[in-house]
Amino acid sequence: MESIFHEKQEGSLCAQHCLNNLLQGEYFSPVELSSIAHQLDEEERMRMAEGGVTSEDYRTFLQQPSGNMDDSGFFSIQVISNALKVWGLELILFNSPEYQRLRIDPINERSFICNYKEHWFTVRKLGKQWFNLNSLLTGPELISDTYLALFLAQLQQEGYSIFVVKGDLPDCEADQLLQMIRVQQMHRPKLIGEELAQLKEQRVQKTDLERVLEANDGSGMLDEDEEDLQRALALSRQEIDLEDEEADLRRAIQLSMQGTSRNTCQDTPQTSGTHLTSEELRKRREAYFEKQQQQQQQDPPGHPCEKPNTSSGALDSDLALHSKYGWSIYTLRASEKCRVSGHTPTYWIRTCIFNKIPRGFTCRVNLRSIFLWLW
Repeated sequence: MESIFHEKQEGSLCAQHCLNNLLQGEYFSPVELSSIAHQLDEEERMRMAEGGVTSEDYRTFLQQPSGNMDDSGFFSIQVISNALKVWGLELILFNSPEYQRLRIDPINERSFICNYKEHWFTVRKLGKQWFNLNSLLTGPELISDTYLALFLAQLQQEGYSIFVVKGDLPDCEADQLLQMIRVQQMHRPKLIGEELAQLKEQRVQKTDLERVLEANDGSGMLDEDEEDLQRALALSRQEIDLEDEEADLRRAIQLSMQGTSRNTCQDTPQTSGTHLTSEELRKRREAYFEKQQQQQQQDPPGHPCEKPNTSSGALDSDLALHSKYGWSIYTLRASEKCRVSGHTPTYWIRTCIFNKIPRGFTCRVNLRSIFLWLW
């Protein structure tokens, strides 16, 4: 296909493209075709002058524009016919009665020139295959032998005038090469206007895609920055919470070491919501140990101290401590009860959590730290 000469449309020079595609080379230029058109105009003027230069018909002819060419680059069939006579070629109308009487199969011809209004293009046989060399196409279009007759009939229905080119065409490289090989065409070439429109649409789509990608990149960077900020804030809050829990645990341990006044055998009622100072806790702790020693002296041997109950006064006391120091105080209570009663820390932690702690409160102490401290 690359060896086939194919001029693409430029302006309105379709007659030039038609002739060069037929002859498979740059044989004619607009200047040469204009010279032929001027020669034809002069011949027509001379024939009109034979009737008298003062006649009305002659003056009307001079006022009319040329019928063989115009400023856009259009050339008439007379110009094309005279240009082909230089190469010994002749044009015959395909649907004329004279040609139809010959009953020649289109496959047996060598080339056709087709015209509709002001557009010209060539259909030629190169090697053993037919090609549509329309200058409005992006490249040569392969036409099968079985489709050729149908293709020409379709052009006639659309209003085209078809001319058969008679004579020996000049030799060309594409004709010699395609005599030895046959080509296959997977995709039909598009019209130049369709290709330009498609390229324009692709450029528009590419521009839109680039805009979307730029927008997504910007928002993506903002999202990533926001996520990093959220993660940093979360880590900061976790560190603050851990510091608060450790501080609460240390304060609860210090208060527990100072002691409380609750007896393990009989709880002393206290008013719910009372806030005890460190000095009061120390005094009650001393009273607790003195009372415990007196009870051990009075109790006969072999009678261990009973397990402490969960009276409302004890619960109110613990709630009062919880309101100030958090759930750490319950763990410390459990530790004291373990040392007295012999129960495991797990038992008293369950007792504190499931029996004594009211619903609705939130434990802020780190349970893992509690277990490590207890054991």
